[in-house]
Amino acid sequence: MKLNDIRDNKGARKSRVRVGRGIGSGLGKTAGRGQKGQKSRSGVSVFGFEGGQMPLHMRIPKRGFNNIFAKDHAEVNVGAIQAAIDAGKLDAKGLIDHAALKAAGLARGGKNGVRVLGKGTLKAKLKLKVAGISAGARTAIEGAGGSIEVIEIVPAADKAAAKKNSVKKRKDAPSA
Repeated sequence: MKLNDIRDNKGARKSRVRVGRGIGSGLGKTAGRGQKGQKSRSGVSVFGFEGGQMPLHMRIPKRGFNNIFAKDHAEVNVGAIQAAIDAGKLDAKGLIDHAALKAAGLARGGKNGVRVLGKGTLKAKLKLKVAGISAGARTAIEGAGGSIEVIEIVPAADKAAAKKNSVKKRKDAPSA
């Protein structure tokens, strides 16, 4: 066997079917779409259409509620914070905020900041700056001698609206 004799197995590489390339190809003229009708045309997508019958997604009862005003907090337990301190990922003496928790791999997501929950035990004295805290977490942190600062996270849309209004006020103000 020589290097120039090496080939793929027969049928290992199948070339794509080029439809609409003449009668001899077997897929000419209508290109395998049959004849006439909506589905024979290009750009047609009738997913979920059941011939006028009420579609399944409309027949099934809807459940639940999706609150569009809900806050998106990254939830972190005090036990996880203590484990990160023990592992050396977090510095207990420094300020622990969203950026520090994210760097330690504890806070994922959380457009509206971090909320600390009370699961687990805490031994270290911490200085926290977070968007929210549960009652259990507050007692655990204050019991260990730590302090908590709860901050208000303003969403980007609200910031943009406030900036737009302040620019408008400056333009309307008379110049001296």
